[in-house]
Amino acid sequence: GCLMEGISHEATSLAGHLQLSKLTVLFDDNGISIDGPTNLTTSDDQASRFAALGWQVQQVDGHDNEAIAHALTVATGDSRPSFIACKTVIGQGAPSKRGTAAAHGAPLGREEIEGARKELDWPYPPFEVPSAILSRWRQIGTRGSNARNAWEIRARKSKSWHLFEAALAGDLPIDLAQTLAAEVNKHIEKDGPLATRKASELVLTTINAEIDMLVGGSADLTGSNNTKAGSMSVVTRDNFAGNYIHYGVREHAMAAAMNGIALHKGLIPFGGTFLVFSDYARPAIRLSALMGLRVIYVMTHDSIGLGEDGPTHQPIEHLSSLRAIPNLAVFRPADVAET
Repeated sequence: GCLMEGISHEATSLAGHLQLSKLTVLFDDNGISIDGPTNLTTSDDQASRFAALGWQVQQVDGHDNEAIAHALTVATGDSRPSFIACKTVIGQGAPSKRGTAAAHGAPLGREEIEGARKELDWPYPPFEVPSAILSRWRQIGTRGSNARNAWEIRARKSKSWHLFEAALAGDLPIDLAQTLAAEVNKHIEKDGPLATRKASELVLTTINAEIDMLVGGSADLTGSNNTKAGSMSVVTRDNFAGNYIHYGVREHAMAAAMNGIALHKGLIPFGGTFLVFSDYARPAIRLSALMGLRVIYVMTHDSIGLGEDGPTHQPIEHLSSLRAIPNLAVFRPADVAET
């Protein structure tokens, strides 16, 4: 069901284009959605779709642990993002609900659970993790903890460790506000009134020169949003050292990707589009507000007087609807000083 969503097309297309080799998707291919079998609504060949998008594709039995482990090993050695289609039976083991929508999103019920226990030969009581499995998990946890501690000891010896910690904490230079004020005053005296999107470009250029945590981008409107500030370099499949992402006409994926970047820590993402196109990004904008993430949306062309593109590009209700989202700070600066 999730692969029917529009964002799945936006995001997987961009991931394939950028060759995000560290991305692996395990697709639970059980052929069931809430309303019933997925053939009610889709006939897509997902494996072919992902292959066409430039992904490495594997198909495995989703109930075969060794097959899944092997597929993951293969995925780590590929230069492309990986899609592993795991063919499964939803509610496996349940006598009458297996393979049906009744096993999707609702408790199976006592009789079905007892039947599944017998078929799957699972004698353990509810919420008990078998000791052999728990022991193995503990070993893996210890291995990861030791690796992390060893890395941290090495990293703390670096002269730039304090910069790394500051970046993860999201600390900004203490004199950033003064630097911005000086730059703004200089332009007010020199240029006078300035369009707010040009003022935004000025501010972004100034901030980008002061901190290296910014990762910018635009949904195919860079020249209109003025979001590519100063010396920003473009992220490509061959250059992940860049700090500007051309997201293409993918507003929802752009906003969702920025959420991921912010959750990772160490970077401050911003992305631009026209205010009216916030409609396409709204689900991810709402989630960034819900999670309290430091994500910056640069929405230009905010006037109802927008002319050449007509009513479809004139934002009427958008400002108030964005202000209605809890925990989303909405600013509409009127000049370069407010920007």
